Amino acid sequence: MITRVLAGYTATKAGRDALALAARIAITTGARLDVVVVLPGIGRSVITPPDAAYDRYVREQAEGWLAEAIEAVPSEITCMTYLRAADSVGEGLVAAADEFGASVLVVGAANGAPRRHHRIGTAANELLHLSHVPVILAPRGFRKREGAGIPRITAGVGVELDADGLLAAAAAFATATGADLRLVSLVTTNFPADLDTGLIRIAAAAHTEEIVNHVREHLDIEAEVLAAEGDNMMEAVDGLDWLAGEIFFVGSSRLAQPGQVFLGAAGVRLLRALPVPVAVIPRPRPGIGPNVGSASDPAKG
Repeated sequence: MITRVLAGYTATKAGRDALALAARIAITTGARLDVVVVLPGIGRSVITPPDAAYDRYVREQAEGWLAEAIEAVPSEITCMTYLRAADSVGEGLVAAADEFGASVLVVGAANGAPRRHHRIGTAANELLHLSHVPVILAPRGFRKREGAGIPRITAGVGVELDADGLLAAAAAFATATGADLRLVSLVTTNFPADLDTGLIRIAAAAHTEEIVNHVREHLDIEAEVLAAEGDNMMEAVDGLDWLAGEIFFVGSSRLAQPGQVFLGAAGVRLLRALPVPVAVIPRPRPGIGPNVGSASDPAKG
């Protein structure tokens, strides 16, 4: 169940992208929206003057940003705004997510990201190594996307089928938002380039069947299952169709600590290729199933 959506906000295009996506999730699920601006804490750079007047100016400016954010949020959403001080934006957002019991944490792309795509900045990079709740990344320009709601959840499934609970997390989010669920086998993107194409097709078909059987046995939801086609991950993603407002789910790397997000090299490559929001799911703690309600493959990182 999704009860609180946290948006990491800045008065930039990326901040407005994050706010638009967070608001869409909140209005779709009936969740509360928490908008957070993180200010420099006591560990700030020595070139920042330790001056009370300067601190007051920064705070007043941030309060103005939050007032602008509230104006952009649909009136039917319960929304609260907060200022937090921390040594880094990522650290402040993780602390806020833990404090509020956030279900998901939403941030935007870094400067320089191609339109409709992702670029990981400093704050997002911290979150993708520290967060205890799912991190959802809004691509550049998401604020301009038409439509409403979350029409579909797509999860990229790697070789180790649902070893870290990705399918269950994606299914739970689809149920909470009323979205369709699509599961994409990325196995075909992991074979050597010189492998016989006939063998690749056989392996892809076998993996797709395995996913179908897993869904029937473990998930109480219907899902479309298909194999991505392409010589590599980029080609496979380019060959898929995408809906406005769709979210792609990816699991954390094997290197992730239990209950924590960690996006590995393969996940980063995939992220750069995707033209839709991407949700990175924490690796579940032993004996505790994954969820998208508190803390919680395509290819593993």
